[in-house]
Amino acid sequence: MNAYEQKIFQALKEKKLISDEQAQKTETNLRGIEGSLESTVRETQGVSADDILKIKSELFGLPPFVVKNLDLISPELLREIPEEAARQYKIVPLEKSGKKLKVGMVNPEDYKAREAIHFIATGGDVDPELYVITDETFRKILGQYRTFRAQIKEALTELEQELKEEKPLPSTVEQAARGMMREAPVTKIVAVILKHAVEGKASDIHIEAGADRTRVRFRVHGKLYTSLFLPAQIYSSVVSRIKILSNLRLDESRIPQDGRFSAEVSGRTIDFRVSTFPTLLGEKVVLRVLDPSFAIQDLPKLGLSGRNLELVQEVTKKTIGMIMISGPTGSGKSTTLYAALSSLDRESANVVSLEDPIEYHIQGVNQSQIREDIGYTFASGLRHVLRQDPDIIMVGEVRDSETASLVIHAALTGHLVFSTIHTNSAIGVIPRMIDMGVASFLIPSAISLSVAQRLVSRLCVHCKVAETALPEISAIIKKEIEEMPEEQRARFDVTVQNSYKIWTAPGCDKCGGKGSSGRVGIFEVLVMTTELKKIIYSQANEIKITEEARRQGMMTLRQDGIIKALQGIVSVEEILRVVEES
Repeated sequence: MNAYEQKIFQALKEKKLISDEQAQKTETNLRGIEGSLESTVRETQGVSADDILKIKSELFGLPPFVVKNLDLISPELLREIPEEAARQYKIVPLEKSGKKLKVGMVNPEDYKAREAIHFIATGGDVDPELYVITDETFRKILGQYRTFRAQIKEALTELEQELKEEKPLPSTVEQAARGMMREAPVTKIVAVILKHAVEGKASDIHIEAGADRTRVRFRVHGKLYTSLFLPAQIYSSVVSRIKILSNLRLDESRIPQDGRFSAEVSGRTIDFRVSTFPTLLGEKVVLRVLDPSFAIQDLPKLGLSGRNLELVQEVTKKTIGMIMISGPTGSGKSTTLYAALSSLDRESANVVSLEDPIEYHIQGVNQSQIREDIGYTFASGLRHVLRQDPDIIMVGEVRDSETASLVIHAALTGHLVFSTIHTNSAIGVIPRMIDMGVASFLIPSAISLSVAQRLVSRLCVHCKVAETALPEISAIIKKEIEEMPEEQRARFDVTVQNSYKIWTAPGCDKCGGKGSSGRVGIFEVLVMTTELKKIIYSQANEIKITEEARRQGMMTLRQDGIIKALQGIVSVEEILRVVEES
């Protein structure tokens, strides 16, 4: 036993946590081996980890730290202390909030470990707070270092070794790719990328060729993050592996290809939608991660509240009419459609959907995949759907005049129709449909509701803090609240004043230092009223429609976002950025 362990051993005897006889056996078992006292007394003498931690805290004057959930030790947190330093000095990162970094030490008396912490803190511009941890906690956290990059590095080492031992690869692309597919390292590299994308809750994986290296990026909560770089020479092998999985042509890299495959990841079957795109340096590959076990959220959890939620719920109870959801790509339109469909009575109604692609399975809905390459489009599919005696129809997107005409016809002939369209606002849906060739006199009887939405980052509930808004931000908030309908101000209990409390999140270990966790929608909902029908019949002027929207009490995207900011759900800056960009 070293001096550090001798102190713990003596304290255990003084506190009668081990008897003299047990102490003698412990000394015999250790036989001078360092670093095994804690595990020995736990396993052979029944001393609890809590008792050991309490003793170490009293001996060395540092607060104890217990890790209750290893999932909170994120890869971002582990980057604060390199694995080599953690292993050598028995120090690990525990939590981070702003510049405060909690560091766990097995032996607080190790001056070299303290010097290493000081050096790391200076280089990383963090303020360390020291805690004492058990040897068991240290080993568990150390095991967390075997993550994404470690597994990729191991696979690359195996690949390099095998390539040295193997004969030159065949010359043709297909033979080479199939040969490489059989190589365990390439298969492992792809498997690790998929695994960490799923576990990291990424929605997309981007694999991009570079002149000297290959970049892999994950999209998480709408933002792309570079996850790792691979050697340029294995790029074609990785792409070929993905092509084989998704049944794409290996010998074709001049034109885009689309495919799909399923894989077992972390005990779940995950679907991946694959798209390849030819670029100057090679094919760019994007994989959309589709988890069939994804729990479709209900409308309130998506961010619909107050009048907006009531209007959507009211229209979905009808048997005819159409709800159009608008917004740019990636604004969550499909998720809202799924939530709306899942709220309907699917047992007594024939519910049919046309989708491109089918992202999630909904029990009780007859979902059909559009295949434009064989002529099965939204328009042709909708013609067939109308012969299937449907009650409720979902059309993934209105892309052309033919589809626009057909969805209007479906809504006018006794069906409840859901669909999406690309416009910037709920008001813009009406002129957009007219631009697509739909007769303006048909729109009032067909469209019951138009919804516009955006996705914004939700503040991390663990590190968000309230503060008084700057005067310029308070002025923006005041102006939006003044323009809100009185009914909405009363509903959300907001008043016009000169300063407001807003929320920010500096980042912590639970959100990986991002300050956000997930996303939430902001919405505006325009309902078809008698007055709006008259406007559309007469001229369908967007200015007149806007005036009617205000009269009926429509909350704009910005106003809905301001309400959520005052409630501490999102940040004001995020709302202003998202709305300004749209």
